[in-house]
Amino acid sequence: MPKKMNIQVMPEHKLSSVAPMKQCNVEKKEVELILVKDQNGVQYTNSSIIPTNGSRVGPPGSSSEDNRETWGKKIDFLLSVIGFAVDLANVWRFPYLCYKNGGGAFLIPYILFLFIAGMPLFYMELALGQYNREGAATVWKICPVFKGVGYTVILIALYVGFYYNVIIAWSLHYLFSSMTTELPWLRCGNSWNSVNCTEFNGSLPENGTSYAKYKHTPAAEYYERGVLNLHESSGIEDLGWPRWQLVLCLVVVVFILYFSLWKGVKSSGKVVYITATMPYVVLFVLLIRGITLDGSMKGIKQYLSIDFNRLSDPEVWIDAATQIFYSLGAGFGVLIAFASYNKFDNNCYRDALLTSTVNCVTSFFSGFAIFSVLGYMAKKHGVEVKDVATEGPGLVFVIYPEAISTLLGSTFWAIVFFIMLLTLGIDSAMGGMEAVLTGLSDDFKILKRNRKLFTFATAFGTFLVALLCITNGGIYVVTLLDEYAAGTSILFGVLIEAIGVSWFYGVDRFSEDIERMMGFKPGLYWRLCWKYVSPAFLLFVVIASAVKRPPLRYDNYVFPEWANQIGWGVAMSSMLMVPFYAIYKFFSLPGTFRERIAYCITPEHEHHMVAEGKVRQFRLRHWLAI
Repeated sequence: MPKKMNIQVMPEHKLSSVAPMKQCNVEKKEVELILVKDQNGVQYTNSSIIPTNGSRVGPPGSSSEDNRETWGKKIDFLLSVIGFAVDLANVWRFPYLCYKNGGGAFLIPYILFLFIAGMPLFYMELALGQYNREGAATVWKICPVFKGVGYTVILIALYVGFYYNVIIAWSLHYLFSSMTTELPWLRCGNSWNSVNCTEFNGSLPENGTSYAKYKHTPAAEYYERGVLNLHESSGIEDLGWPRWQLVLCLVVVVFILYFSLWKGVKSSGKVVYITATMPYVVLFVLLIRGITLDGSMKGIKQYLSIDFNRLSDPEVWIDAATQIFYSLGAGFGVLIAFASYNKFDNNCYRDALLTSTVNCVTSFFSGFAIFSVLGYMAKKHGVEVKDVATEGPGLVFVIYPEAISTLLGSTFWAIVFFIMLLTLGIDSAMGGMEAVLTGLSDDFKILKRNRKLFTFATAFGTFLVALLCITNGGIYVVTLLDEYAAGTSILFGVLIEAIGVSWFYGVDRFSEDIERMMGFKPGLYWRLCWKYVSPAFLLFVVIASAVKRPPLRYDNYVFPEWANQIGWGVAMSSMLMVPFYAIYKFFSLPGTFRERIAYCITPEHEHHMVAEGKVRQFRLRHWLAI
C-alpha cells in the first residue's frame, strides 16, 4: 500500500536523508505517529519526534534552526509590555472616568470586563505571537484568509503614531519650559496672553463656566496660545504653518524612537529600563507630595466615593468596557510583536496575568496622585472638586501644571511631572512603531535585512505627517485622528481577530499550541472566554462606539461634515484591508471553489494535505469544540 512519510525533527540536530546521524548526546525521545486515512484508501503517515522531560519545540513547519532575535532577558519583555500598556491614558483618563461614574462603584464593571474580556484577549495575543514567532500580519499563517486583519492593525498603529508623537512633543516642550525660576504659566502679562487673561485667587469665573473649562487662566492660555498657537487658527480648514518650537521637539522625539528601535529588541529592551520604571517612581513621589497638600483628602474622598446608583446607567458600563480595552492595548499588533521575540517555552500565561494586573493597578494608583492635587486646587479656589476635575490634555497640560506652579519648589515638581509624561509616552510610542516594523519586516524579508533603513523611513514618514498636527490648527487634526484612526476600526480589527482565532483556527487547536509551548492546556474558563465571551464583549463595544458617537468637536468648535468624512475615510482605509485581502487571497489560489476555501481557512503547514485531498474543507470540530 503506498505510503508517504514526513519526519520532523524539532531539536537542533537534524536527521540526514543520506547517511545515519552521527552519535551525539541527545536526550531520549518519543515518536508520535499519526495516521490520516483518506477515502481512496491511501494512508498518510506523519511522524514527529517529540522531546520528553518537559522540553518544548517550535510550531509545525518551523525550522529547527530558528535564528529569530529574542529578548536579552525576560525582564526586557515584561518591562516593554508594561511600558506599552501603561500610557498617558492611565493618568489622564481612568481617574476621571472612575470619579465621574460612581467612584469605587465604577470598579465593579471595570474589574468584571477585565476578567471576562481584557485578560483573555491579552493572553490570546501573547500566546499567538509567541507560538508562531511572527508579527501581526504573518502570524495569520494559521488561517491565511484573515491576514488582512494584520494589515489593519499595522495601519492603525501607524496612524496612531502620527498624532501620539505630537503629544509627546508637547510634553517635551513643557519640560524645556519648566527649566526656569518661575514657570511661564503662573501669571498673565506674557507675550502670548490675551487681554482677557485672569488670575483667580479664591474665586471663580462669573459666567458660570467651571474652572476646568475656563479658557483665560494663565495655564490655559499658555497651553492654547503659547504652545499650540490655536488663536491663530479659525478651524481645521485653517491650519497655518508648523510651529518651529514644536518641530524641534518632534525631531527630538523621532530621534529617540529611531535610536531606541533601530537594532530591534536588543536596543529597545534596554531603553524600557528607564521609560517603564520612571513613571512609577514619579507617581509615588507626586503622591507623597500630593497628600501633604491642604485639601488633598477631599479630592481622594471624591475619587473613592461610592455611588451604586450610577451602575444603572448604561454609559457607565460602556465607559468601563472601552477603558479596559484601550488600557490593555490589545489589537494594535504590539503584544503579538513583542511576544514573537520570546523563547518558545516562555510562560506567557503568567506574563499575561502579571502585566495586565500591573496595568490596571497603575491606573487606580495614579488616581490618588491626580485627585490629591485636584482636592488642593478645589480648596485653593473655594470650589467643589467637580469644578476642577477634567480629563485628557486639559488635565495634564492645564490643571495639574497650574497646581504645580503654586507649590514651593515648583520648577522641580514641574520637571519631574513632565519627565513622567515623556516616559509614559515614549515606551508606548516605541511599542506602536515596533508593531509596524515587526509586522511588515516579517512579511517582506527585504525590510528585515535592512532594519535600520526601514526604521528610519518609518520614523521619518511619521514625522512628515505629524507636521500637520503641530500647525496653528494642529489640535483639530489631533482630535480628528484620535477619534477616527483608532476608534471603531481597532475594535472591529480585534473582533475579527478573536473570531479568526477562536472559530476558524479553533480554540481546541489554539489550546494545543499553548500546551505545546508550556506543557499545559488553558482551563475551561479561558476557552469559554475566547470562544464566546470575548467576541460578544467586542461586538457590544463596537456597537456601543458606533451608536454613541456625538458630533465631533473640540470645546465649542464643531467640525464640518467634510472633516468627519475624511475621518471615516481614515477609519475605513484600515478596516477594508480585511475584506480586500480575503478576496485577493481567494482568487489568487489554485483549484476549485471548495479547494480555495480549504486553502483560505487551513493553516499553511497543512496546505500540502489540502493539495492531496487529505483535509476536509470544513472542520466542524473546530467550530464546536471548546
